[in-house]
Amino acid sequence: MDPHLLRTFVTVAECGSFSAAAERLGYTQSAVSQHISTLENDLGTPLLRRRPVTPTPAGERLLEHASPILLRLNAARADVRRAVSTTPTPLTVAATPLASGGGRSSGAAAPGPPGGLLSAALRQVRRLHPGTEVRLTVCGREGVVEGVASGDFALGLVDGVAAPSDPLRLSDSMHLRTTAVAHDDLVVALPNDHPLGGRRGIALRDLADARWIDAPDLAAPLAVLRATTGSDGFRPAITYAGTDLHTLLTLIANGHGLAVLPRSAPAQGAVPLTSPRLVHRTELLHGHLSEPAATALAAALAK
Repeated sequence: MDPHLLRTFVTVAECGSFSAAAERLGYTQSAVSQHISTLENDLGTPLLRRRPVTPTPAGERLLEHASPILLRLNAARADVRRAVSTTPTPLTVAATPLASGGGRSSGAAAPGPPGGLLSAALRQVRRLHPGTEVRLTVCGREGVVEGVASGDFALGLVDGVAAPSDPLRLSDSMHLRTTAVAHDDLVVALPNDHPLGGRRGIALRDLADARWIDAPDLAAPLAVLRATTGSDGFRPAITYAGTDLHTLLTLIANGHGLAVLPRSAPAQGAVPLTSPRLVHRTELLHGHLSEPAATALAAALAK
């Protein structure tokens, strides 16, 4: 199966349009149509409905395989280029907004946010490998996972909510190595004048019908809260698609909704989450590490 054809297919499916896919890929629309026809002939079945442009059942199955395949190809390309490069390779690191902050690792207090966990590790790497150029990208969870899987980033730090003994559920990470590096208790961040403020603890199920802010790259995703409690509640009053914690905390303080955050987040009105038992977990992601600086950073973060 030609990866160029596969990439065109994925792009058309994402865009829902042959012309939009052609613009994104830099091809003509006729070239995109030819790619899809060739791929369909190769597999012996239609992959896309034309009006509207949506995947067929066979196309849906192919999409499940396509993203991991393309990520692995990108990772292989990046790894080979690094191996043959004669110039120093920058240390590329990605982190979700809260992943490089505090929490507790191995029972000891980890550096507080923002950036404490990662910053301390980077200082150690720069002592061991002076002159190393570091490129840090802060982005959402999917961006970190996909970037590490594709080889755009050597390492990634990603955070999320899980049961105390469970790892994070990360898509497209089947070939990535994951290591837990920190954990923190969770709180429900409340507006300053909320009637539940000041409690010693709160059960999540008691808040199913409250006003919630859906901030999937910062707070616990509402879908996770619904799944954890078996409730159809936890519906967003407002959705915040950004990655700035200060903005989210301002929205909460001004009464726009609640959010579940790590205890280390500086929320003014925060009540410990006592039920169900969940933690805020930070994990290190990486594939094969060939650069000494990347290996040193992974070791420093995994301590």
